[in-house]
Amino acid sequence: MKHIIIGAGILGASTAYHLSKAGEQVVIIDRQEPAQATRNAAGIVCPWLTNRSNKAWYQLVLRGAKYYPQLIEELERNGERDTGFDQVGAINIFDTEEKLDRKMEVALKRKADAPEMGVIRKLSPEKTKSLFPPVSDQYGAVHIGGAARVNGRAVAQSLLNAAQKNGAELIGGSARFLYKHEAVHGVIVNEVEYHSDQVIVTNGAWTNELFAPLGLNTNVSFEKAQILHLQMDGVDTSQWPVMLPPFNHYMLTFGKGKIVVGATKEEGDLSDDRVTMGSVHQLMDKALRVAPGLADASYIETKVGFRPFTPGSLPVIGRVAGLDNVLVANGLGASGLTSGPYVGREVAKLARDQKTEIDLDVYSTESLFS
Repeated sequence: MKHIIIGAGILGASTAYHLSKAGEQVVIIDRQEPAQATRNAAGIVCPWLTNRSNKAWYQLVLRGAKYYPQLIEELERNGERDTGFDQVGAINIFDTEEKLDRKMEVALKRKADAPEMGVIRKLSPEKTKSLFPPVSDQYGAVHIGGAARVNGRAVAQSLLNAAQKNGAELIGGSARFLYKHEAVHGVIVNEVEYHSDQVIVTNGAWTNELFAPLGLNTNVSFEKAQILHLQMDGVDTSQWPVMLPPFNHYMLTFGKGKIVVGATKEEGDLSDDRVTMGSVHQLMDKALRVAPGLADASYIETKVGFRPFTPGSLPVIGRVAGLDNVLVANGLGASGLTSGPYVGREVAKLARDQKTEIDLDVYSTESLFS
């Protein structure tokens, strides 16, 4: 069976990899949007401390975190060395013993369903600072040994590389449906027709414009996220844990002194991928409050990406009513780097008419169309 995948972010790349690994014929179409969420994201694989109560969403991120080590091992066996994934642990910082004890209780309870969390420890301010030196000495932390950081661009590229080794074809350009006789027969890219048995739509925030010519209104929204990149010269940041402060922003590091602070959550327009000083100030103000040691870091750049959301902030996965050979997976939002590889595996199963591990009725595409 021939599959065309529109969108090569983390979700599309994973779907392509899993289909090609199963021997399917795969063509991936991507137009290299500068503000694609995956391409600009530096993410955290640590879903277990979330305050969100949506069980269906939690199942996706829980299974996503569990699946990562297996997937990375596969990619490395395929010769992919720069996967962007590193299990460095995470620290959730708090300024009182009461808050620390409360979060420890949550973490230990959730480990019953997630042994991959690894060792869970309560850290003193001194120990916390030894792991993440710029942090203020007023914060202790809950440390999750099994947490990891992810470079979105690197892990997606590794998946695409592996898919191409398995025979998948990657085409650059903007796709539109090849629609004739009330059916989708493939796509048109750069005025060339590409026929397929199925089309799988994983193009995130840009889904609405794809379906509009068919007279279908999709309820995909998006969130503009700005993420700061800093540099600390002469400092080995390669093994610093991900830091989760007591608000929405996070900090994580990569090698050679690189530090990432993110991310804002903004409404806006897909055409507005500007870096704005208000957002830069917001991120740095909160970062310096908890990690004053970053004051001496150099500012490198701010990256901008658009995260896709679907109604109720619950991802949708499934076939499109009336277009049975069109599949859609969307709405992974801010947790896309955690759940994307796993959801891609499940989409590949659906595309091959195999039984999925997740109950697709829970993530029905009905809410996507109005």
